[in-house]
Amino acid sequence: MRRHRSKSKYTIGSLLLLLAFSFYMACNPDRKQDGERTKRHKVESHKATDSLTSFEGKVTGIKDGDTFEVLRNGEPERVRLVDIDSPESQQAFGKAAKKYASDLCFGKTVRVEPKKKRDQYGRILATIYVDDSVNINAEMIKAGYAWRYKYSKNKEYGAWQQEARQRHIGLWADENPVNPWQWRKEQKQRHTNY
Repeated sequence: MRRHRSKSKYTIGSLLLLLAFSFYMACNPDRKQDGERTKRHKVESHKATDSLTSFEGKVTGIKDGDTFEVLRNGEPERVRLVDIDSPESQQAFGKAAKKYASDLCFGKTVRVEPKKKRDQYGRILATIYVDDSVNINAEMIKAGYAWRYKYSKNKEYGAWQQEARQRHIGLWADENPVNPWQWRKEQKQRHTNY
């Protein structure tokens, strides 16, 4: 009489593969499948170990009109200009704002005056000065390439924004400019409706 061997659900090869994958994941704890978890880990490690003080560094990148890359102790840092909001790169006047910011400080050594903490993306929130006295945040508003951020309490920035608007310079040349926070909201709604 023959005995029927029941076939195993898993072959030895698939078990070895599963074992190898488990070993790989155990030996590489920093490797995450989810990119957001990796970013969050980096942000949390910055928050825990970083004391934000003034520093000088060379501007090595301009992401858009309000986000720069600045060398800090030889390492690149993302710096978000505080109290302003420039048009996004894909938004009307986004490329012009980026170019204006680049003309002001790309390749130059700047002084970064940070706030006490980073933003949710790990960027340093700061005011940047070039040539020791030129406030880049203010210059972006004065030239009409940024709004005073909607939660900013800086009244001077509000006055300069109004002046740029009255002069129809930068983004204020547009009859009906859309502020970046509204534009981002509309883009998000557009993508969720698909």
